Amino acid sequence: MSQPKNIAIFISGGGSNARKIIEYSLVEDCGFKVAMLVASKPDAGGLLVAAEHNIPTLVLDRKTFRETPQLLSILKEFDIDFIVLAGFLWLVPTYLVQAFPDKIVNIHPALLPKFGGKGMYGMNVHRAVKAAGETESGPTIHFVNERYDEGNIIAQFSTPISPEDTAEKIAAKVLALEHAHYAKVVEEVLLSW
Repeated sequence: MSQPKNIAIFISGGGSNARKIIEYSLVEDCGFKVAMLVASKPDAGGLLVAAEHNIPTLVLDRKTFRETPQLLSILKEFDIDFIVLAGFLWLVPTYLVQAFPDKIVNIHPALLPKFGGKGMYGMNVHRAVKAAGETESGPTIHFVNERYDEGNIIAQFSTPISPEDTAEKIAAKVLALEHAHYAKVVEEVLLSW
């Protein structure tokens, strides 16, 4: 097998998807290695996940992230080949998208193109899915471009929703699918290069 690709995981919150991706990467012959974790908040729970596994971390402030390409030199220092957004809530700036064309992926907790765009994250998505009376939902894994949730779709996974399901129940069903599939899809994308 060829050398594993170095990935950086970007997070904003608790890091449950980051944990699953890190655990997946520890399996022998995995196609990627988590080389660093980048957080948008100093209290993001995912930083603890990275610390448990001795993965270097970086906390960004929004101004630096949006306005200066300083991040590029840091990513280069860690030989990052690919970026995985796992609950990262900031819009990725153009300079980063251009530096990593088709090498940044995101997971969105709905079946895009429905329920995507600015402000559609976390429970906002699941409440909207419930309010719309949808009969299914699930995560979408897609490439990242300069707009929220509009990059080319890589994979979608769905679960049935019953009228009795609360937004919280929908969220739990979708998260289970995210945990089951995200790391594997990332590896498949990397192996397809």
